[in-house]
Amino acid sequence: MAAPEEQELSQAQTEKLLQFQDLTGLESMDQCRRTLEQHNWNIEAAVQDRLNEQEGVPSVFNPPPARPLQVNTGDHRVYSYIVSRPQPRGLLGWSYYLIMLPFRFTYYTLMDIFRFALRFIRPDPRGRVTDPVGDVVSFMHSFEEKYGRSHPVFYQGTYSQALNDAKRELRYLLVYLHGEDHQDTDEFCRNTLCSEEVVTFVNTRMLFWACSTSRAEGYRVSQALRENTYPFLAMIMLKDRKMTVVGRLEGVIQPEDLINQLNFIMEANQTYLMSERLEREERNQTQVLRQQQDEAYQASLRADQEKDRKKKEEQEQRRQEEEAARQTRLAEERRQRTLVEEKERKSECLPPEPPQADPDCLEIMFKLPNDTRVKRRFLFSQSLA
Repeated sequence: MAAPEEQELSQAQTEKLLQFQDLTGLESMDQCRRTLEQHNWNIEAAVQDRLNEQEGVPSVFNPPPARPLQVNTGDHRVYSYIVSRPQPRGLLGWSYYLIMLPFRFTYYTLMDIFRFALRFIRPDPRGRVTDPVGDVVSFMHSFEEKYGRSHPVFYQGTYSQALNDAKRELRYLLVYLHGEDHQDTDEFCRNTLCSEEVVTFVNTRMLFWACSTSRAEGYRVSQALRENTYPFLAMIMLKDRKMTVVGRLEGVIQPEDLINQLNFIMEANQTYLMSERLEREERNQTQVLRQQQDEAYQASLRADQEKDRKKKEEQEQRRQEEEAARQTRLAEERRQRTLVEEKERKSECLPPEPPQADPDCLEIMFKLPNDTRVKRRFLFSQSLA
């Protein structure tokens, strides 16, 4: 059985189809037709949706709910809250919108083509980060010059340093990307970011890092976070042992809404943060216990080593004493042997002792230092020299 043929278009629908293709630049006629059919052949709504897709903002004809956070379909763990610009109202508003639509489309198309061509001629200088801290400090100074000093405390460091500190301290990190050329930036900074309640809330609950996307460090972070529009805020925390984006807030948000959305994100992820804290405490306790065990082992090892050292010293001292005694004994033996040899040598030099009855002999008595007396007989003819 053959497939049913598509319904033929009327002359008005054909004209809208060709007009839509001219405005959007789509080459596929089937895609143009499907888009128009999805919008009931409302060419204004279809063109607006197509422009929104190119600009990365939600459709004004199908806006997201105003209050609750929406779960990002790309990652169910990331919450996204997007505030779109109000749609045109009334005949005058729609007339102005439709008149400006071709100019806007032409402008954005030409700008995209110009940027694309410029990349081949001159690479984007923001692609090379040479002084990330300088980029952040420079943005802080320019922000304070324009909006004053009443603002959340800026983290004075690189994005990587802010991530590391938030991870180490187990705190939320709120990242703000500043689009200098965006039409909603001034309103958001003056009325929301610098409001007293937002400043107090952010300063007491989280770290706050901000930078302009016109600077290399901010541009690098924007490439990582892939924002759709400005103003852009991202909530980051330690989750599953890695720093994770758990919330994205885009568009002009009023102070009360911003605080509510941040509270919602924090409450939704509080269990993860508590789990990380408990796990870190367990690791710290285990580390402390292991350190104490290591210290006790090292103390015991040092005590054993000290005992061994003292034992070796005592053994060495005894050996030295024994060696000294042995040397003394040997010296005394040598001395005694020398005396004996000397006595024998001198005895051999003495003349033979005459008998006691010999009338020509003389008996001489020697008193030694030890009070002993030695008697010896000599002949008168023998010399005493």
